[in-house]
Amino acid sequence: MSSPSAHETVAKTTQDTDSRLKWLQDHIQFVQAFAKNPLGIGAILPSSRALAAAITAHLQPGAGKVLELGSGTGAFTQYMLDRGFDPADLVLVEQDPALAARLRHRFPQSTLLQIPAQTLHLHYDTAQRDIVATVCGLPLRNMNHTIHAQMLEATFEAMRPDGALYLFTYGLTCPVSADTLNALGLTSRLTAFVAKNLPPACVFCISRAPDTAGGLGT
Repeated sequence: MSSPSAHETVAKTTQDTDSRLKWLQDHIQFVQAFAKNPLGIGAILPSSRALAAAITAHLQPGAGKVLELGSGTGAFTQYMLDRGFDPADLVLVEQDPALAARLRHRFPQSTLLQIPAQTLHLHYDTAQRDIVATVCGLPLRNMNHTIHAQMLEATFEAMRPDGALYLFTYGLTCPVSADTLNALGLTSRLTAFVAKNLPPACVFCISRAPDTAGGLGT
């Protein structure tokens, strides 16, 4: 087998350097955001690629628009793009001004909404019902039941009837209470445990309950 050419070696070195620089920039941005609002960030490090793989495992490129709540440094966004998702199919929601500005710069072809997730219905035409799935990176355990309900209601109103929301948590149970889920006609199930994340995380899927008649987003 032939050795790589000098051009290929330089190209790979440049790519590796760019990747390390992007990683460093993401971590610096994350630390700055965490220092300003630790409860709003809710994590000690950006999400790993292992967690990104687990939380997006049931999503398919080309199936339709994906809503991402709490996009942060763009770890899940970048992973989806690496998998072949069209950037125009991604709707990113990030409230933090500095993180939102970096996301806007990194992913200019995606829709960026700098809003609280629970106000989605005020800034996005949920009547289109063009969202096929939602990925949630919000620190839900730091939010109260009222915000959970408002966020879920706005999200499921924007999704197709068979749409589902995927979230991660550092606990062993779904961060949204059973009472909140039941009131909205929703159900949750564990889909993955990700040991290769710091801290280790569980991924849950929230979807409409099979026996829901009428109700949320119908």
